[in-house]
Amino acid sequence: MKRIKKLLKRMLVSILGIIALLVIAFMLFVNFYPSFGGDISEQRQERYSSSRQFKDGVFVNEKDVPKDPSFSEILKISRKFFFEKVEAGRPNTDLKVQKVDSAAVSNYAEGARLIWFGHSSFLLQIDDKNILIDPMLSDVPAPHPLLGGKRFSKELPIEIEKLPKIDAVVISHDHYDHLDYESIKKLRHKVEAFYVPLGVGIHLESWDIDSNKISEMDWWQETTFKGIQLVCTPAQHFSGRKFSNRQSTLWGSWVIKSDSTSLFFSGDSGYGPHFKQIGDKYGPFDFAMMECGQYNKMWPDIHMFPEETAQAGVDVQARAMMPIHWGAFKLALHSWTDPIERVQKKAKELQMPLTTPMIGEPINIASPNMKHTVWW
Repeated sequence: MKRIKKLLKRMLVSILGIIALLVIAFMLFVNFYPSFGGDISEQRQERYSSSRQFKDGVFVNEKDVPKDPSFSEILKISRKFFFEKVEAGRPNTDLKVQKVDSAAVSNYAEGARLIWFGHSSFLLQIDDKNILIDPMLSDVPAPHPLLGGKRFSKELPIEIEKLPKIDAVVISHDHYDHLDYESIKKLRHKVEAFYVPLGVGIHLESWDIDSNKISEMDWWQETTFKGIQLVCTPAQHFSGRKFSNRQSTLWGSWVIKSDSTSLFFSGDSGYGPHFKQIGDKYGPFDFAMMECGQYNKMWPDIHMFPEETAQAGVDVQARAMMPIHWGAFKLALHSWTDPIERVQKKAKELQMPLTTPMIGEPINIASPNMKHTVWW
């Protein structure tokens, strides 16, 4: 009996030791693996205290969302996401993309155009400037490649290494599917300036981006870069790259205007009155890139359903709209084509012109092609 007790005691000590080692390994991973980015210091928080969106040490939405889920709700969401089979959650085969010639990109000097990389990533070429929007150009939207699902396509329209000099990078918020360490690391030596919501600069600085290159902006704050007006506008979302820094940085949408072209980029957002406010102040827009994907009834306040996406396009007074935040990654429990099928139907009902280019197909802002093949 004593022998059994000793054996059980040794087993318990061994199990506790393994648990302790796993906890230590996790803490080391979170604190030292570079993709997690930086943490906001108290001194830095003082800089944000004048922002209407910064309260009690965190950034908040105008509406009191999202609510912190209970432990049981977290378990429910995790169980569904990791163990529930989603019919057609991913394409049956790798998506084909339209390749873009690097010389054609470097030498482009015509009207404003966009090239979509899937999800929410774009190259905007406008007034002889190259602007990257939310350049998540890696394979997996996670802190480590083993912690997430791969991109639906094996290729990008053009590889980072073949991109020309980038005048500016515009970031909507710090989630992994929008702010990607590997992409920034490859881009940093060819980018002149970064424009981000308040706090997001801490991640860029931790990745060796010169702070003089980074402009942090609050909602409704305006600036001009080489003749291009940039406005950080509201969104209804949240932030954080690890459990300990949720809501520590701001999230936003963006208005981008030249003398001849007016664009709106929604970032990630639940539906709310801010879209109409943006449209009333800065609209109408020639073209709007509107979030449409990764939604669920368990998180209705932080991502729009497709029907809301179409209405938001109307609210911002877009002359034409493109659904984004789909076509690249599985981050929710709907089929991968559900966003585009539903938003098409609602946009038609609302008489909102909708363009649905394949990944890599150039979009001419002055006359976006409204007749696309059903490539999905």
